Amino acid sequence: MKPRHKRFAMLGGLVATVGVIVALVLNAFQSNLVFFYSPTQVSANEAPVGRTFRVGGLVEAGSVKVDGTQVQFVVTDTATTVPVRYQGILPDLFKEGKGVVVQGQLQDGVFVAREVLAKHDENYMPPEAADALKQAQHPDRKLADSLVKGSSQ
Repeated sequence: MKPRHKRFAMLGGLVATVGVIVALVLNAFQSNLVFFYSPTQVSANEAPVGRTFRVGGLVEAGSVKVDGTQVQFVVTDTATTVPVRYQGILPDLFKEGKGVVVQGQLQDGVFVAREVLAKHDENYMPPEAADALKQAQHPDRKLADSLVKGSSQ
């Protein structure tokens, strides 16, 4: 083999190796990418079916039903609601009427959560959840505005 052909072979091998590495990194990134949706978007079928995503809003008052470690509750953005089922121990800060973000998948109209995240104090809510509440015209406009301001700090 001539030296020129050896250089082309080495260059081709290098390009193929870099291409495989880039493909693997992008695949891993896409597998771990989790999007946020509001209950309104979920009810409008904008959320992916069979893929993991997050839903955030307020836990609807009177909707929490606990049976051992099986928990059912409803997440709302005050415009629409999404029923949630969770198997496990809830965070200490989980309460009715408070902000929550759940991560899981939608199955037969029920959001099956694998993780429940509760807010850490009265002024914080994930920016996406606060914006969703604000866009849904939360009846307590002052609360919705303070949640958005508190989440941007």
